[in-house]
Amino acid sequence: MSRQARNILVHAILVVLSVIWLFPLFWVVMISFRAEKGSYTTTFLPKSWTLKNYTTLFTDTDVFNFPRWFLNTLVVALVSCVIATFFIVSIAYVMSRLRFKARKMMLNMSLILGMFPGFMAMIAIYYILKGVGLTQGGLKLVALTIVYSGGAGILNYFVCKGFFDTIPKELDEAARLDGATNMQIFTKITLPLSKPIVVYTILTSFIGPWCDFIFSKVIIGTDANYYTVAIGLWNMLQKENIYQWYTRFASGAVCISVPIAILYIAMQKYYTDGLTGAVKG
Repeated sequence: MSRQARNILVHAILVVLSVIWLFPLFWVVMISFRAEKGSYTTTFLPKSWTLKNYTTLFTDTDVFNFPRWFLNTLVVALVSCVIATFFIVSIAYVMSRLRFKARKMMLNMSLILGMFPGFMAMIAIYYILKGVGLTQGGLKLVALTIVYSGGAGILNYFVCKGFFDTIPKELDEAARLDGATNMQIFTKITLPLSKPIVVYTILTSFIGPWCDFIFSKVIIGTDANYYTVAIGLWNMLQKENIYQWYTRFASGAVCISVPIAILYIAMQKYYTDGLTGAVKG
């Protein structure tokens, strides 16, 4: 097979895969603008178009208070993202650059623990939180933040550590000769050269809490005032609600993608900035 034929075949496969990947997204967007109610229709495109699904989603809060859920999720995701990013980057730098007793044991232990899915400890975590009184009222959101912040670092910190390992240690040694401390080396040298992995850590630390359903459902339970968007949208698809709320569910699914898209667009430029800085270094 000639090179041109291989390129045509590869591009054809990529086009097919792109269509398969984009079709569900396009379908959800179409449903969000559909005026007909219910989950089943005879046509793919809406027979009539409306923006009412979006306006009702944010104004009709008697049954489903989507704005409150959106705010709950946003606060939990942002706070968890900040705490988890700080922990992951700090731990990764320490494990990559510093040498101390029990370092190897801690690396091996965290690697082994990272092999087990987090939801295996879900029930145990719930009863621990219940034992310290964090499963009542607004403290449920605090509990969620603690769980997401503490559980985000096992595998992500290994990825971050691997990136730090690629930065030449000669830069650290040169800075120490100039009188720099470990903190100065970390903030003035390592972090500016590590923007791509820091951005990756921020994105994963935000998307995890934003999209999670299992942990939030276990911890929050049936208290609708503290639902996250994942739990709220799931309730819209229950048998008694699906006919009336299916198109609004699609509108909510579109809305919750907006913060993630904004975060990706805002952070995208730092990938190239960090790689350029690393090459110059």
